[in-house]
Order: sequence, then structure tokens, then C-alpha cells
Amino acid sequence: MLRLIPNHPAMLIKEEQRKTLVIVDLHIGWEMALSEKGIHVPTQTLRLLEKLKSLIFTYKPERLLILGDVKHTVATAELGEWQDVPDFFNELKKQVEKILIIRGNHDGNLEPLLPENIKVASTSGITAGDVGFFHGHRWPSPTLLKCKTLVMGHVHPVVAFQDPAGFRITKQVWVKANCNRTQLIKVLLQKHKIKIEKNPEETLLKHFKVRPKTQQLFIMPSFNEFLGGKPLNKGEAIGPILRSEAVNMENAETYLLDGTFLGTLNQLKTLS
Repeated sequence: MLRLIPNHPAMLIKEEQRKTLVIVDLHIGWEMALSEKGIHVPTQTLRLLEKLKSLIFTYKPERLLILGDVKHTVATAELGEWQDVPDFFNELKKQVEKILIIRGNHDGNLEPLLPENIKVASTSGITAGDVGFFHGHRWPSPTLLKCKTLVMGHVHPVVAFQDPAGFRITKQVWVKANCNRTQLIKVLLQKHKIKIEKNPEETLLKHFKVRPKTQQLFIMPSFNEFLGGKPLNKGEAIGPILRSEAVNMENAETYLLDGTFLGTLNQLKTLS
């Protein structure tokens, strides 16, 4: 069972007796990138940690799953990250039994920063119950198509509104989009250089032992609310799966963190 946590960019997955708290896009160390441009912002890592510890205390998950972009630098790690990332996870280990990270595009050289017993999974994603998780900067594994629901991050989804006087407001949102299952299978098989034989479904079953069930895709807002995002109602979505014809982004539903339905992306484009 998948549950969006009200007023927080986080979700809870229940599998029999186990609960998993899911977040994405921490970008620990993002303040250092601003500092290099002459913008000095106090570190927000402690604030992120306290917010996450509060959720763990409230919902008592057995596992924490982070869908990537733990740190901000892409290929390496800045000096501040060598302190902040280990401290962050050492504190979390006191609160939750298991921590799993799916590698994001900002997580190069991440493993040396992590304490022991924290696992890092491939960018192609993992499954938990009937939900498939991946970061979003690369294609998910075809094995995730056995799940009814896919969940990704990477996009930092926000919507922007502007009134006639030029006043502009930006809000974090959840995005829920329908998937064209057949088209998604075709695209993923093509990416793996697999020729479709009788039909896409039978070919997927033959090569990956998967009977596809995928119907919908959720895009998670970033857990670090200080990060910007490209307003989805003002331009093209990023990430290969969202640029494909397999996800209906035009009619994707958008929800504020408190659950308020804003409308589809196509409807919101007229208000941007």
C-alpha cells in the first residue's frame, strides 16, 4: 500500500508487517554551490535531519529508502560533504533499522561518505511490494514493469503561477501520470537492444520473466524544500522516461503537499 504523507514530501509503503519511508533529493551541500557564487546561506543539513527524524518518530518505519541525490556535487564530494553526509547518516542510523539509497546523478563517489551497513542500489531501481522505485535521470529496469505503480524523483516538481501584475508564486507538487504500458515496454526493450518478436508483452516475459502491470507514475517533490525546480507548467519535463511518449504528462494530475488537487499540467499552463 502506498500512502502520501500529508504536508511532507515523503511517502510510506506498507508491505505486510514492514513499513518503508521514502524520500528523494536531499542535495546535502547545496549551500556550498551558492557560496561559490557569492551567496552565503547557513547550512540547512541539521534542519533536514530534524525534519526527517520527526517523520521517522511519527511513522516508525523499519526502513528508509532514499531515491537518489543524497549530496549536491555530481562526480566528487566537497570538503563540507565529507563531514555533513557521514554525520547525517550516523544520526539516522540511531532512528531507523535499515537505510537504502538508489543512486542518483549527484551521487558520484557517495559510498566513501556513508557509514557501514547502508546499501546503495543501482540507478535502474528496485521494487517494494507492488511499487517500483528509481531516481529518474536514467531509464528504469524493465523488471520494474511488474509493478502497478512507478515512483521517481530527479525533477524537483513545482508549478508556477503569475498574476496580471507580474506577481509570481512557486509551489512544490506531487505529480501523478498515467502510463501507456505497451509503449513503455517497447521503449525499454529498445534501450536494451532487444527485438520485439510476437508482441511487446511476450518479448518482455521471455527476456525478463516479467508480466507487465504498470499503470501510473508518481513524481516525488524534493525533500529539500530550498531547492528550486523547473516549473512543469512552463516547460518540458526532464528525464528520459518523461520525454518519451510512454507517460501522459499533458494530463498528469498535480497535488500540493497538503493534498489539494490543482488540476492537470495542461490546465495549469494557462495560469503560468
